[in-house]
Amino acid sequence: MRLAVDHTTHYVFSGPVSRGLQRLRLRPKSSSGQRVLEWNMHFEGAQLQVEYDDPNCNHVSLISFDPGVQEVTIRCVGLVDTNDESGIIGKHSGFMPMWQFMEPTDLTRAGQRTRALVAAVEQDANRLTTLHSLSALVREKVAYSTGHTDAATTAEGVLAAGHGVCQDHAHVFIGAARALGIPARYVSGYLMMDDRVQQDAGHAWAEAFVENLGWVGFDISNGISPDARYVRVATGRDYRDAAPITGIRYGARDESMHVKLAVEQQRVEQ
Repeated sequence: MRLAVDHTTHYVFSGPVSRGLQRLRLRPKSSSGQRVLEWNMHFEGAQLQVEYDDPNCNHVSLISFDPGVQEVTIRCVGLVDTNDESGIIGKHSGFMPMWQFMEPTDLTRAGQRTRALVAAVEQDANRLTTLHSLSALVREKVAYSTGHTDAATTAEGVLAAGHGVCQDHAHVFIGAARALGIPARYVSGYLMMDDRVQQDAGHAWAEAFVENLGWVGFDISNGISPDARYVRVATGRDYRDAAPITGIRYGARDESMHVKLAVEQQRVEQ
């Protein structure tokens, strides 16, 4: 499947920004199940400073704001060929050691509610079966609903609320998988929706490490393993490691952000 992605993030600041830096994890890499054919990034009100790979093997672009800017636009346009690999990514890569994906983070730390969830999981000698059971249980306990959580909500907070979005599902799954002794990580990327092209935001899911298979993806929100409709962009211990955009600025007190995203299938000429 050939997927076309057009992703624009537009910032408007309440006053001139004297200085600003943003770290972008918006460029996917060719990996198991996907091959990046084209990927172009365009900036208005900012300049590219340097590009590098972080410890998770994510491609990072560092941009600086133009002095005194009040609006910044970041646009990514690309084509990616994808295959359905049943969510299997394979062997570990990057400089982050595997034990890091067993360690708790502020967003995924297992508390009383996570431990209760783990106790309710139907465990099987087959680790993959256990993980699918965990995914289904998280989806049952946390209804998909916006407006109840934000980027700082922990896995424990999500379980307390009983509502969340894809990011929250991923954090709960990751915290529970680590409590079961299974390495797990967060994934940010894109998903082609079956019912629409225009979307409000990108997507997030989780991956767990399974012996003899390697990393395997679980989209808890949709109850499936990622297929050819998915584009992986960045991974990390939690959202903070794989966030599409993070940064700092000085000079303007407030900002508003608007996202335009289109993901659609393109015809491939034979």
